[in-house]
Amino acid sequence: MTESLLQTALHGLHTELGARMVPFAGYSMPVQYPAGVLKEHLHTRAQAGLFDVSHMGQLRLWGPDAAAALETLVPVDLLDLPVGQQRYAFFTNATGGILDDLMITHAGDHLFVVINAACKAQDIAHLRNHIGERCRIEVLPEHALIALQGPAAAEVLSRLAPAHSDFAGWTFMTARTMLLCGVECFVTRSGYSGEDGFEISIPNSHAESLARALLAHEEVAPVGLGARDSLRLEAGLCLYGHDLDASTSPVEAGLTWAISKARRVGGAREGGFPGEDRILAEIVQGTSRKRVGLVGLERTPVREGSEITNLAGETIGTVCSGGFGPSRNGVIALAYLPTKYTAADAEVLAIVRGKPVRMQVSKPPFVPQRYYRG
Repeated sequence: MTESLLQTALHGLHTELGARMVPFAGYSMPVQYPAGVLKEHLHTRAQAGLFDVSHMGQLRLWGPDAAAALETLVPVDLLDLPVGQQRYAFFTNATGGILDDLMITHAGDHLFVVINAACKAQDIAHLRNHIGERCRIEVLPEHALIALQGPAAAEVLSRLAPAHSDFAGWTFMTARTMLLCGVECFVTRSGYSGEDGFEISIPNSHAESLARALLAHEEVAPVGLGARDSLRLEAGLCLYGHDLDASTSPVEAGLTWAISKARRVGGAREGGFPGEDRILAEIVQGTSRKRVGLVGLERTPVREGSEITNLAGETIGTVCSGGFGPSRNGVIALAYLPTKYTAADAEVLAIVRGKPVRMQVSKPPFVPQRYYRG
């Protein structure tokens, strides 16, 4: 018996635009449009791509204790998070692994939280079980989430915004409530492509009209999940369930930068999150393995699950994300390798259909990140 898939508020628009729809995290989602993944990817890098990411979970945490409560689940400073500021975070477990990564924004009278689609049910249960008595957790299934990404994104969005909106003063990882096409939206200047861009939370009832208004601009093209994945891989961004999981620590994953100083050893609120013993020790002592970038020295595609060996043929790791990087015109991948193999330019082998493919360690991102920092 086939499981029925959920549909986002933009489902009708996707089919009208000729999208190829696939099951993803319980939803029917567009993987690509007639232009194809390669053109969608390059268009986003050159102009602006429009993504439906409404399958993601959107939450509001209410109450004066919300920030302090949420801090007990993440190794991030939320008590000092300024209004209008967004922060990347991750839920950790008792053994220091990552349960999910998420975005947290101080929206003034509440925290606005975006969680991954595949982890949505478990994350909501996690929040309710651990901090449900300290704050009110509001789930927002009636809100769509639209991402506009690329160097032309700000110019396009400014055309739909009130004339007094100051886009030049609006920097990466900050948020505003604003009117777009006459509808109040919560907008963050952030995204998952490595480009400047925005994520727009809007009521489902107005999502299609906003999407059509954005697509009416010649710079904007619809982009599916296929290009979203190749864009984030080029940008060196992790995908939960592939590059991050419940056994992998933030330090192994190269996410130490996201662990606030206030929560580290000697910080104002040292520890106080699940798995603190392992994570804090690894920050000081290092780890036995690390997430690294790999660039192909040959044209053979290297996919997730490919075995990595040293030049002597000994297995040392596995590719967690891999594919073709259209902006680089070459093969790229992410993998976890023993620390002694993680020096820049070190050569390793990926085993593809039984044959070795030469690859070189390269620190991600694979293309320059172009977030707008003012």
